[in-house]
Amino acid sequence: MNKVSLPHQILLKLMRHIFILLFVFTAAIAQAQNPGTLVGKLTDKDFNNDPLPFANVLIKGTIKGTTSDFDGLYSIENIEPGTYTIVFSFVGYETQEIEATIEAGKITEINVPLSASAASLDEVVITTTTKRESEVALLLEQKKAVEIKQSIGAEELSRKGVGDAAGAVSKISGVSKQEGSSNVYVRGLGDRYLNTTMNELSLPSNDVNKKNIDLNLFSSDIIENVSISKAYSTGFYGDFSAGNVNITSKNYSGDFYVDAFVGSGFNTNAVDKDFVRSEGTGYFGYYGRYEHNPFPVILSHGFDPETAGNPINVGYGASIGKSYDFKNDSRLSVFLTGSYENEFQYRKGTNTDYTLVEKKAYIDSAEEYEFGTTSTVMGNLKYRIDENNTLKFNSLFINSSSDVVGYFGMDGNGRNRDAILNTDKGFYQMNVQFDQTRIFVNQLLGNHKSDKFEVDWGFGVNTVFSDQPDRKRISIENYHFALDNDSNTNPTFYSNVDFDNQRYFQNIEDEEYNGRANIAYSATENLKFNLGYNGRSKERNFENIRYGYDIVDSDYAIADVNNLNSVFNLNNLNINQGSNGIYEIKVINTIPGQSNTNRPGLPENTYSGNLDIYAGYLNAEIKVGEKWLFVPGVRLESVSQKIGFDVINLGTQGEGEIGSHENFLLPSLNVKYALNEDQNLRFSASQTVSIPEFKEVAPFVYENISTKIGGNPDLLDKGFSKIFNLDLKYEWFYSKSEIFSLGVFAKEINDPVNLVVGADATGTQRFFRTGDKATVYGVELEVRKDILKNADDNTVLSAGLNATYMHTEQDLYSQIDGDFYDVSFEKTKDELQGASPLLINADLSFSPKFEKYEPTANLVFSYFSDRIDALGSGQLGNIVEKSVPTLDFIWKNNIKKNFEVNLSIKNLLNPTIKYVRETTLGDIVVNSANGNGISNYKRGMDIGLQLKYNF
Repeated sequence: MNKVSLPHQILLKLMRHIFILLFVFTAAIAQAQNPGTLVGKLTDKDFNNDPLPFANVLIKGTIKGTTSDFDGLYSIENIEPGTYTIVFSFVGYETQEIEATIEAGKITEINVPLSASAASLDEVVITTTTKRESEVALLLEQKKAVEIKQSIGAEELSRKGVGDAAGAVSKISGVSKQEGSSNVYVRGLGDRYLNTTMNELSLPSNDVNKKNIDLNLFSSDIIENVSISKAYSTGFYGDFSAGNVNITSKNYSGDFYVDAFVGSGFNTNAVDKDFVRSEGTGYFGYYGRYEHNPFPVILSHGFDPETAGNPINVGYGASIGKSYDFKNDSRLSVFLTGSYENEFQYRKGTNTDYTLVEKKAYIDSAEEYEFGTTSTVMGNLKYRIDENNTLKFNSLFINSSSDVVGYFGMDGNGRNRDAILNTDKGFYQMNVQFDQTRIFVNQLLGNHKSDKFEVDWGFGVNTVFSDQPDRKRISIENYHFALDNDSNTNPTFYSNVDFDNQRYFQNIEDEEYNGRANIAYSATENLKFNLGYNGRSKERNFENIRYGYDIVDSDYAIADVNNLNSVFNLNNLNINQGSNGIYEIKVINTIPGQSNTNRPGLPENTYSGNLDIYAGYLNAEIKVGEKWLFVPGVRLESVSQKIGFDVINLGTQGEGEIGSHENFLLPSLNVKYALNEDQNLRFSASQTVSIPEFKEVAPFVYENISTKIGGNPDLLDKGFSKIFNLDLKYEWFYSKSEIFSLGVFAKEINDPVNLVVGADATGTQRFFRTGDKATVYGVELEVRKDILKNADDNTVLSAGLNATYMHTEQDLYSQIDGDFYDVSFEKTKDELQGASPLLINADLSFSPKFEKYEPTANLVFSYFSDRIDALGSGQLGNIVEKSVPTLDFIWKNNIKKNFEVNLSIKNLLNPTIKYVRETTLGDIVVNSANGNGISNYKRGMDIGLQLKYNF
């Protein structure tokens, strides 16, 4: 007898119980025939005939009426037969009165397009801009959505003081963010299991070690809303496990407007420090030398960091928009927004390199000064050709920089078991690292309607330049002599190998073309087909080069550890033998015919990656009666991936090309049952895949102060992981701003990939297929409740809570013998890497009104429990990220109509950020290859004040 797999067993049982339950509900909730019913749809004539939610529909002379939902639909039941005047109104729009005759037992339909009122055009600006960003609108969208998804809009982002997309998604149930990193986890699954899109077109990665773009880069100024679809549907790429994050860019339609903001603040840890940063970097986060050959850079530019000024955060920006009306009801809308923000952070804690034994340790004697900047410019043009055809061009530029100066062992007690002079104390390192990312996203979008057909399409071009130019690292022994005030004792350079003191240069160029198209055909009122295509072609080129300082005079005494420019300059370069120079410059990969000493070299490691995905899909939206919606679908996807590499750490295996090609047939089923007008029961089942990323496959090893991380070409031997997904969710929208939902989910991942720490002398972390199967089970709860309302029925006090509890388990191979790397496990089972058993997000909002003064105070709380950061192999224990609770206070003040004064105090609890290695002797504080260079530190509170004015 053939065995039925676990996901199919679960699917069969769940479907049987669900259908029994739903048919019982159907019988219980059935209602009697109404005397007469009025239905219809309200549309926004000035916004491409899009649905107009929240418009008022009233039977004149009575108190009977309703408001339109997010789809612009309205319905009034139990109307006695007769002739009535129906009043359709919306703030800022022309009111229309239409006569209608209601017949017994029949449905009368009136569809009305509403136009903007010229006298109220300023109000139109507000409503057309915010209605697609509001919490109420997004709740309605969630209620009507075909698939299981959640969104957070600009209105809620502003209320909660969220400044970017990473903070936005971390407020959604089942989602958490890793401190000190751009990593986002959805239902315990991290970067490799997510996809990120903007306007439903794929986005590039800005980091060689990441699949997805850093969501911190997307400031709230360019976001209309951010949504996460946790259940699969055929329009998404098949590489889908945890979810798809989609950022919808802001649009504008209305009269001319300008708004601007300026803000300032500080971090309580950083404000009293003398900040330093890399030499040669600019205020806006530019470093112009990355286009030059690194060798002349290190000859002509110094080693020491320079003063960074007062550690006061600043931010400013402005937005401008205007619409132009033409003949034949066409309209051109123009929107432009730009902003700049910087941030100072100071961290003091521990940096430890510990595998089976301690290799290097700076206990409570490591500190980092970080100066970060983000500059964002986005513009879009939206041209409504007529009521059925719209074109949109969206262009986004982001420049992000991170400038970190780290000092390790500053108290003179740093330890290194490989030290030459003293292994017990006096080991010191300085690491000066600047990272800059420039991202260009250009998109052309279109929507066309004709009778029963609707075509929606998009084409995008993404380009990323991610540079780490001129990272400087110095290593010193007997550093405690620099602190003893004795001129006769001085520290010396640690020079076990030439590259213990080095300059490092790294460049990534990423280019991608992507497109999508969907043809929707409404065959009948109850049957709709979607035929679509999406695809992407991506190429990444990576290279790095190091130059090491070979200290010729091993006994050279460092007179001033804060003035290394006095050592590493041309006067001290040992150009010829016997010239009495202090140092020589070494390179690993020489130019043919050239020496490796005091000469430029070629890139040390390179790789070029290509990813091509082409897919077609078909699904049907089938309405059965008034309650049921079935959406079966299938996707056919072709995936080709190859990487050519030339790296030094693999010896004779270090040069080659590997690749894989797979075709996938991916079925899905989404079912929605409307228990009544306010309650839904949803079910989703699907099969998806997970394919390796460039960073997981390319065997390049990136070395930090105490961590090493690299890829593993063995992953492409089996090119993908097969995944089964199940979801069941109950939703109750008990008012336009309130919700209660409860969901359960289950996943089975075949051949899962995990980050594993090698039990060898290097402790390098690599990616392995660690077992046959991993399973994830969980439950999600979300509640939004209005606690107090005023006489105008506006919310004064409200609360929100979402929580996720999950159980993960994966089996582990006892031994993995790969073509490139081997690893073994003493455990037979473990939790899944990145999964927190418990996630909580909560907020409390107080919004009183005092005539023209309307303040809003918010307390926002987040928590994730302990989770595995990297699996330990052999006798090694896991690296664990310890739990972090976060509490923010946001106070927004609307003064009069156009002026805002906003105060924020973030990280009120100031928890300790810590990673530990689990050992038989207890937990040892270590560092994460995904996090900062410091562990066991407090981030400090961020206090900020912002002024905003709308002209």
